[in-house]
Amino acid sequence: MGQGVGPRRPRPRDGELGEAVARAQDGDESAFAVAYRIVHPGLLGYLRGLVGEEAEDIASEAWLEIARGLGRFHGDGAGFRGWTATIARHRALDHLRRQRARPRSAPLEQHALELPGRHGTDEQALESPAGERVLELVRALPRDQAEAVLLRVVVGLDGPAAARVLGKRPGAVRTATYRGLRSLARHLADTGAGDGDESGRGQE
Repeated sequence: MGQGVGPRRPRPRDGELGEAVARAQDGDESAFAVAYRIVHPGLLGYLRGLVGEEAEDIASEAWLEIARGLGRFHGDGAGFRGWTATIARHRALDHLRRQRARPRSAPLEQHALELPGRHGTDEQALESPAGERVLELVRALPRDQAEAVLLRVVVGLDGPAAARVLGKRPGAVRTATYRGLRSLARHLADTGAGDGDESGRGQE
């Protein structure tokens, strides 16, 4: 309690997503395309936060595995988001192991709290320059905090679902999310203060 990261409300399209997945499992290819369009922006944002420019390739690998294993999935729309995130994470970690690298830190930018999916559609947020900068910002966080923020805010999972993806306890994910968001907020405040000082000196 008191950490400022409460349970996420179901995403508005989770009902539509669940129905699409059920139809896709019955062989409706157009329904699978609907599920893809709903889930892919957040999933791609999550992967960008983990592997940067390789995200598109890793996403393609993940979707191939998702399509092949669709019949094994049991659950609703929110559950499908978690299941696909788990698959994408495994592919991303495999890639990082192959590259013998961890997500690299990027130069910090402003607007840290304008997280993808907060304003407008996921597609618009993630494809905007601000969305790209934010993903670079998140990648600068420690791995546990970055993944927690990405899963909670970008993918849209609740605490227990994010914990299942990461193989951790919900309390640990809640704490990591809080710390990650606090770090981003602190940087934003510091940057904003610096900009204000510069503008003030320019007017003297």
